[in-house]
Amino acid sequence: MCDCPGPATAPPAPPCPGAVPGSASLPPTSLSLLPTREPARRSFPELAACPPSWDSVQLLSMLSLAAFTNNCTSSSGIPVETGRPRPNSTSRARWIYKQCLQQPLRGAGQSAACSEPGQWRSPLLLPGRGAAAAAMAAGPGAEGAGTAGSRVGGPGTAGSRVGGPGTEGLARAAEAALEVSWVQGFSNKNLAFVDNQTVCYPCGNYILFLDIKTKKTRAVQCQAGQVGAFAANANSQVVAFSDRKLNPLIHIYTFPELSKLTELKGDAQLDYTLLAFSFRGPYLASYSSIPEFVLSVWNWQENILLCSESQPGLTGTSLSFNPMNWQQLCFVAESSVTIWRVESSKDEHHLTRYPVELPDHCGAVSPHEDLFFPPSRNDDPYYGPDLPVSAIAGLKGDEAETFVPRNCIKTSVHPTAHCWTATSEIYMGCKEGYVLAIDAEQYSVSVLQEKAPPEFMQKVTDVVSYVRREVQKKKGGKPSDLQNTVLLAMAFCNEGLYAAGREGILIFYHIKDLQYEIKICADISQPISSLIFSPDYTSLLLVTDQGAVYSYRPAHSGEAVKLLDTSSSCFLAADFLTPGNNYCVSVTVSGEVQVWSLEDGTFLSKLNLGIEATSMACCPSSNSVAVGTQVGQICFLDVTKAEAPRVVHRTFLSKLPVLSLHYDQSGQFLIARATEGHIFILDARPSKLFQVLGYIVLADEVLHLSVLSDLKNDLVEVMVLLNGAKVQQARLEIFHLSSAIITDNDKYVNEQGIFNASDLKKEQYDLDYTLSSAVRLKDNTVYGYCTCAPFICKYHISEESKFGYPSVFSPEEEIPSKQFGSGLLCLSPNGQWLAAAAKDGVLFIYNTSTLDILAQKHCQSYQGGGIRSVVFSLDGNFILVNGENDCALVCLKWKEIKETEVEEAALYWQSLLDILNKSTSDENSVLKSMAEWKSDPESTSKSLPVTEEDGNVTNTDDMTWIGQKTQKVMREETQRFASQKEEVQMGIEKLQETIQKMMDENEQVPDIEKLEHWEFSLDLEELKQVQAEVEEDVARVRKEIELQTLSYCYLQDLIKYDYWDALCVKERAVKCFHIDCQVSNYPLKERSKEELETLKKVLQLKKTETADLKAQKQNLEVDSETALSEEEGESSAEVADGGASHCLNGSLSSQYGGDTSILYHQCDLHTREQKLNQTILLKDIIYKVKTAFNEEFDIVVQQKEQEIARVKERNLKIQEILEQLELPLEVWEPVLTDDEMPERALTVQDSEIKAEKYMTREEIEQAEMLARLEMERRLAATDDERPRALDDMMGGVLEIRREDILKMDIPPPSFLSRSEDLWTEEEKKIFEEYEKKVKHLNEEKEEYRQFLRNEWKKLEASIKETTQNFDAIVCKLSEKKLKSEMAIYQEELKIVNLIYTLLLDEELDTREAGLHKFLVKKKKDKVKGARKILTAKHGVEAYRGPYRDALHEEKNLEHGFIKQFAHLPHGLFEELLHLYRHRPETPRTETLLDTANPYVKRSAEDYQDALSHLMKALDELDSPEHMPSGLDQSVWEHFCLARRNKMESEELVKWKALPLADMQACLQRRMDENDKMKSELENTFQELTWLKEEKMKLQQNVTVQFLLKQGQVELESTQIPEYSDAVLIDRSVVEELNCALAAQGEKKITAMVEFKDFSKGIIQLEWEHKKMKMQIQDLKEKARDIVILPISKDCQLFLTVHNYDTHITQHLAGMEQSLGVMDKLHKKNVKNRQKKVRELKNCIRLKEEANYKLSLQLKEMLVSVSERMHIFKAADTRDISEKNTRQRYQEIVKQKYLRILIREQEKQRAILQAEAESWKPRTVHKI
Repeated sequence: MCDCPGPATAPPAPPCPGAVPGSASLPPTSLSLLPTREPARRSFPELAACPPSWDSVQLLSMLSLAAFTNNCTSSSGIPVETGRPRPNSTSRARWIYKQCLQQPLRGAGQSAACSEPGQWRSPLLLPGRGAAAAAMAAGPGAEGAGTAGSRVGGPGTAGSRVGGPGTEGLARAAEAALEVSWVQGFSNKNLAFVDNQTVCYPCGNYILFLDIKTKKTRAVQCQAGQVGAFAANANSQVVAFSDRKLNPLIHIYTFPELSKLTELKGDAQLDYTLLAFSFRGPYLASYSSIPEFVLSVWNWQENILLCSESQPGLTGTSLSFNPMNWQQLCFVAESSVTIWRVESSKDEHHLTRYPVELPDHCGAVSPHEDLFFPPSRNDDPYYGPDLPVSAIAGLKGDEAETFVPRNCIKTSVHPTAHCWTATSEIYMGCKEGYVLAIDAEQYSVSVLQEKAPPEFMQKVTDVVSYVRREVQKKKGGKPSDLQNTVLLAMAFCNEGLYAAGREGILIFYHIKDLQYEIKICADISQPISSLIFSPDYTSLLLVTDQGAVYSYRPAHSGEAVKLLDTSSSCFLAADFLTPGNNYCVSVTVSGEVQVWSLEDGTFLSKLNLGIEATSMACCPSSNSVAVGTQVGQICFLDVTKAEAPRVVHRTFLSKLPVLSLHYDQSGQFLIARATEGHIFILDARPSKLFQVLGYIVLADEVLHLSVLSDLKNDLVEVMVLLNGAKVQQARLEIFHLSSAIITDNDKYVNEQGIFNASDLKKEQYDLDYTLSSAVRLKDNTVYGYCTCAPFICKYHISEESKFGYPSVFSPEEEIPSKQFGSGLLCLSPNGQWLAAAAKDGVLFIYNTSTLDILAQKHCQSYQGGGIRSVVFSLDGNFILVNGENDCALVCLKWKEIKETEVEEAALYWQSLLDILNKSTSDENSVLKSMAEWKSDPESTSKSLPVTEEDGNVTNTDDMTWIGQKTQKVMREETQRFASQKEEVQMGIEKLQETIQKMMDENEQVPDIEKLEHWEFSLDLEELKQVQAEVEEDVARVRKEIELQTLSYCYLQDLIKYDYWDALCVKERAVKCFHIDCQVSNYPLKERSKEELETLKKVLQLKKTETADLKAQKQNLEVDSETALSEEEGESSAEVADGGASHCLNGSLSSQYGGDTSILYHQCDLHTREQKLNQTILLKDIIYKVKTAFNEEFDIVVQQKEQEIARVKERNLKIQEILEQLELPLEVWEPVLTDDEMPERALTVQDSEIKAEKYMTREEIEQAEMLARLEMERRLAATDDERPRALDDMMGGVLEIRREDILKMDIPPPSFLSRSEDLWTEEEKKIFEEYEKKVKHLNEEKEEYRQFLRNEWKKLEASIKETTQNFDAIVCKLSEKKLKSEMAIYQEELKIVNLIYTLLLDEELDTREAGLHKFLVKKKKDKVKGARKILTAKHGVEAYRGPYRDALHEEKNLEHGFIKQFAHLPHGLFEELLHLYRHRPETPRTETLLDTANPYVKRSAEDYQDALSHLMKALDELDSPEHMPSGLDQSVWEHFCLARRNKMESEELVKWKALPLADMQACLQRRMDENDKMKSELENTFQELTWLKEEKMKLQQNVTVQFLLKQGQVELESTQIPEYSDAVLIDRSVVEELNCALAAQGEKKITAMVEFKDFSKGIIQLEWEHKKMKMQIQDLKEKARDIVILPISKDCQLFLTVHNYDTHITQHLAGMEQSLGVMDKLHKKNVKNRQKKVRELKNCIRLKEEANYKLSLQLKEMLVSVSERMHIFKAADTRDISEKNTRQRYQEIVKQKYLRILIREQEKQRAILQAEAESWKPRTVHKI
């Protein structure tokens, strides 16, 4: 059966894995992101059957249903439920729709049944009617506005389950069944006062209102989800906040009623980031985020948007109104500040932007520089006009106006906080540590400087700063520097400025002019994020980043008092403290544990664990709380006193994070779930000191864990949800825990603490869907939250089905859920309620028996991450829900529920308490008696010491429980197998000795008998593993090298293609043989087809233009043509004679292969096309010049190759000559270098590779085979008998050649071995003939040698001559290369000049276009401004009429008074006239002087307030006491009435004058802006005119390049002369003038030469005369020196001794002998001293060794002394024997004697070292 629900919708769910295309679901962020109806039907064929009237929500629901029904099958491919085959997605959707349309739409309480009982069940979302359908179409968050604890929501919706009966008004009951009891949480931002005693701040989906006296909170819920921007106004007592959804709204609530006042709807699409109220008046400013970035100003009382402006891409950080003038706003971004002014004219409002130029990061304020209209321009006659950078960059339009070059961008300061003053100034703090003062009227910035205090105050300040730093160091904080503090919060008051920052110090700034003095008011040692004054300015709130709020009273100048102490971290978990109806406990991610009162959410206490928490649970059997941490610890807290929780125990399970903690209902077991499938079981009772019983390790990762307690059988069942190994499946494992595990723990766990699987009775079940959470009931029913679709699956598992088929369980029922995202299920303690929570933040409560939705509540939001955890109280009355990231803890309670369900929950709670009360009191008493756990290492080391075998004591607190178990097992095994271990070690040592001997023997045997080292390895498996690892590493390194080589090859190919293959002419060089001269060619690329075609077109165009010019010349008159041709002929002849053609062409390209005839004349280049064509032709000429040079270069290269070949031939002959002459000389062999043959760089020779070549086994075998074949070939070649015989007998030749004469030898006769006396006559003749032959042969040899030498010299001379000739050719080529480069550079200079002119022309065009766009923009602005002026004028005129009428009426009243009372006596009339003109002082002036609010004194009040104050003052003046004597009472009453009318008229005129003045000021500003715009337009028109003139000049003033000879033109400076007044004359006039000047110059030179020669003769005679005088003076001085010359003994000896040199030699020889004797004596002394030094060093070494031994003995003795002292202390006895005392005394005496001996030896050593050092200078001196 299928119940079709009523009109209900829900946010879409994520798609089921494996969904087919076309059935994919849409993002679940918001329903507004859905496509429209028609495109949705085109995109998804499943929706084609739906009626056109369905909206996007209903279409999406149908699409989600189709997607789920298409993919929900079992793992084996069988559908979940049997029945008819399922149709495809399109036909299935149409079938579902058809079936539903056949049933009539019923109201609440009616149900519709499907026609066929076997159909697959699915949720149907149909269009509804009336308010119920509209309410459900808005989703789960569409509840009515209201306060926490009140009825919220509008009309209900109807909901039902699949397969269950419907209920009447179920959705209405669901919305009304739950209510918010209280909400707790804190956000350290956006805290604001709403009255003098109440502050409010956003927290998740709520706005919390905190009474700072009673500490009570109230809440307002944002029904659309998380709260976005927030603001509050204490004067109006209103609160504004925005929701976070598509097209968000701004909600306005009143306080203290907490009722919605209005909603503001703007154009924002995604979110509002800033909200701000004005100090006075009904004005609100808002700023939206991406994509609009719109600043809007609202009148929230009338729900009117006054004005708005956009700032694209600018993200705001803060926004505020000027308290003295609501028409000024301060908008602060990350690095900019903007003052916005709201200008109003009648009913129109406009926002005007005034940016503020902030100082740079150094605090320097630089004036603004307009780059679009630079203030000055420096035009250069050569480089052209000076244009703005935007024109040079080629920008137009808005980009050109805002463009700033990178080098001009300055890093400004970054604002952090700001506040307004009573004088409409802004004080601002920056990240850089500066304090700025901004004038909101002039929009100028000043940097405030600290005033230097007096000298004595400076010393006091230094002392205080030093003390403060030391205190902060002791506290562990970082010392703060108040000089450069970064202000994060500011607050202004009458006395001055309060500010604070990260240092946690509240500083008071007394500011005067641009200097300030600081005063430290309070130090809370926590970073302060905001400062807020109360509306009466009696207290100042200090809000910290850590969640604490302090109150400081400036009037009392005391310390800051902590007002609120919560955590700003997100809540991690929450649970109820036993018995579950008084207190609850929560823990944050940062590790802070809070205790709350369950009745009203009052904060009771807090405990910071100082470690990151991961889970938390409360024990049912005692008031203890377990907190799991990230490092694997569980902290146990004593909460018997809710106001003072404390840590009593910590258990270090493992190093794995504790993901969740679970207690059974009896409070016996604590189950801890960790990562990697670890589950630990602990004794939950404090009396057992929370003993760890054991743990189990599961195969897969644990997703969820639930505990079911069977109190009757004293059994606990734990169900674990695992991530199945197969896709689209989940696995459940169930194990049982009995009380026997606690009593007899050793039977159930092994030595390592792991439970035996058989004892736990583990059961395993596979489910067909992947689940994110699962819970189990007592009847073996399991509910699981499906992850692939929004369904809650119901399974029934039993032991019979566990062993049978099917092996994979399918759900009995699938309950549709209206949630999206991964879900969480939670059972109530009595098992009758099932809570489902997901990422959308909506909580659903189901009845576990009927699976009806009992209640639903939108507690958290999707933006905040949804719901993290849900927990029921034991009595079922309360539910704690905390969010993922929104820092909100929500407590829900039942508002409307059936009495039977309440009674069942209360009965179960009471029965459970009866069971628990037996042990709760005992356990709590034990818990109270436990000492508080401290992290002191000394105390922990004394608590649980573990003594090892070696006597060392280890601290078990630093070791995990698993580590302790492992260590214990290892210790026991070590003790058990100690003897076997020693035997094995001894056997291993013997085996090592044997193998070592074998290896030593192996080293002695021959190489052929040696074994490899790996053959001695006994562990072959380890060896194979090591070899495999080595081979794996080698393969990895080889692969890396191959990849690196491949990358290098790729890079090589790229470089080769770009710089080698792409060149048609490769770059190469040619060098001289003997000179260091090198010439390279021009590398050229092949010109593309496009370049050739462009060149062809340009040449054709040039020919056409030349022909056209010639035709025009032919049409001229004959006479003028003849005269012109004669003049041109003469001028051409002169040009040809003088070589002026090159001068006019501006280059020498025509001489080096370039054709300059095709170029345009330089004076004819006026248009852009001509310049472009000229550039192309110049490039072609450059290419031709390079090509011509390359041709000559190739010829020279061929010549060098030929020369090298000739030299090689001659070198062969020279080599033969040298071999014949047997001269070991090297022959000069010229070769081509790498520069001359660049293709060598592309190939790598084997000789270039230094590393050894790696060869594979096949390559090695092939190389060995080739070497063997080569050896065989050589042996076969040397085994020929004929060549060997010829070589042995005749030297290898058959004829004797001339060159063999040097090898010839005449054999000597055999009798030469005998003596000549024994020779016969015949033998003597033979010997004479032998000598003649030898002589003749030697002469022939010498003759032949001389011939060879001559031949050698001729060859060397010819080689030198040819190479030198080639060097001359290369030098000429080098000169030509230099000239070719000169010609190329000349052409390139032309191209550069042409390109520069083209670029300048383009910049002028860009500037002109930019100015035109600017002009169009300004014209539009001017039109708008004119309209604004016209509107303002009409408004002023329209308002001026009533003002004049009121002014005229006021004057008429005064005239009427004079007429009315003119009949009175003169005295009375004058007195009445004085009273008539007297104005009373309003009582409000006195009250203003008493208030501390700085903004109230000068703030304006409305007309009605001023009039009421005035009337109250007049009531006193109208009393009869002030009536003049003698005046009638009736006259006095008429007088009082006239005076009242007069004062009312004056007040009316005054208040009408204020808006008129504002309107006139606005009109004046509009007119000033119009005048400024006119001046800008005029300046723009002037610049446009100037640009046109510059363009004309650029076209007419052509840059011409000339060639001038060196020295022809000489300039004193580098500046080009001014040729504006130059005149062009004929050349002959200049030449005649030059000839006359030359003739006169020659005459002058001749006269100057004659004068010079005559003067030279005179000077020469004078010089000779001076020379003679000097010679005479020298001779006189020499004679005088000879007379007075003294003669020494050496001089006498030199004069008397004949052989003076011999005498000196003998004297030197004697001195050398004596020096030698002294040297020998010195060496002998040195040897003796060195011997003594060595002996002393040996003695020192021996002493040092002895000292070292004594020091070791001393250390041992010290150790023994310390041990004995410890033993003495431990034994605590004084009964020591006399023998030990004497022995100890002897040891001490011996140690004393040894110390004395050491000191004496050290003295002797020092004496010996001093003696050795004293010998060193003597030996050096003697040397």
